[in-house]
Amino acid sequence: MVQVKAIKAFSDNYIWCLTTDNSNQAWVVDPGQSEPVLTYLAQHNLTLGGILITHHHYDHTDGVTALVDAYSGISVYGPANSPFKGVTHPLNDGQSISVLNTNFTILATPGHTLDHICYTNAELAFTGDTLFSAGCGRLFEGTSEQMWHSFNKLRALPASCKVYCTHEYTQANLTFAKAVEPRNPELLAYSKKIDELRINNQISLPTSIGQELKINPFMRSDLPTMTEQVPKEFILLTKNNEPWENFASLRMFKDNF
Repeated sequence: MVQVKAIKAFSDNYIWCLTTDNSNQAWVVDPGQSEPVLTYLAQHNLTLGGILITHHHYDHTDGVTALVDAYSGISVYGPANSPFKGVTHPLNDGQSISVLNTNFTILATPGHTLDHICYTNAELAFTGDTLFSAGCGRLFEGTSEQMWHSFNKLRALPASCKVYCTHEYTQANLTFAKAVEPRNPELLAYSKKIDELRINNQISLPTSIGQELKINPFMRSDLPTMTEQVPKEFILLTKNNEPWENFASLRMFKDNF
């Protein structure tokens, strides 16, 4: 059974470390920095077996070169269409890989970037900057329609699937979510829970697909009521109440929140 631990990086990044009880091998997801990973591996008597990359942004890839230098010959999995040149095993939508005897299906999730992928199975989803708890990544390269299509792939995962994103953005995202759905009881209760965790500097992750379907406005873009609280200047003029149009309005509101 794979275990997942967080290695903190930068001011609000998490580098996820995958291990098992019967091996001293570890894999890491999106190492934006090498130093925290090397320190963690040494402290826990682990050796690095490979790296998983979700997309090309520096805070997800800048540690790769030093880690490959330290552990020569390790595999670096990542999107086949990525501008990042350190990928040794390029991946496309629908492919499967095995990490520590655990299978993951690759989901192409363009939106935040065009090369973004997620590593998923029924129990775990490493979603990078696509799906955050109560939020989603800013659309730097893709469109709202692309991102909604990407979200639909994640929405189809089991409700119990644990979601490991790469940033501690949950409190800020919940502030926005409450502006969108101020009377959502699940959201209000979840926000209180997260506030209690963060006041003690505890991590707010993982979340789950089921949880996000209850509290994440972007995951709930298929509900006609989701834009009732959105200021008119952020509502698409051509809006036909399509879910991706609701998503676009929410994203514009969040960008200016």
